[in-house]
Amino acid sequence: MVKYRDETLDRTFAALSDPTRRALLARLGERDGLSVSELAAPFPVSLPAIMKHLDVLTDAGLIAREKTGRTVSCRLTAQPMEQAMNWLNRYAQFWSEKFDRLAAFVEDKTWPTQPSTPIPAQPNVQANVQASRSRAGSAHGRRKSTPPGRKPRS
Repeated sequence: MVKYRDETLDRTFAALSDPTRRALLARLGERDGLSVSELAAPFPVSLPAIMKHLDVLTDAGLIAREKTGRTVSCRLTAQPMEQAMNWLNRYAQFWSEKFDRLAAFVEDKTWPTQPSTPIPAQPNVQANVQASRSRAGSAHGRRKSTPPGRKPRS
């Protein structure tokens, strides 16, 4: 049975939904074991705001914090992202198969090219066909509607 409700996956995607948190993860991906102050340095937000972002990332299991003396360092943990990637890959396979079939269909078809000379217009074959009553009646008795008490423009 397919799990529709996975709290770990929900927390992972919620944590990854914020651009600041994604940037923090990217910095940790470049250099693991950064202190909180080193992580916060390039961001134009306060240290308490960065701490809140780090709390969300920690709760999602995306980072681990380690305190040594007064310094708290952070490192990236990959397990929740692997789970998210596995979930996304199922849908990537689905769309990849659909696009492969579409490409095969398009490549198998020979598409007509534009003619170099214009095709002459055919005479209207339906000239002898009588219009329906609703269309015939509306064409002759059509009048412009004007609000009561106003003269129609000439």
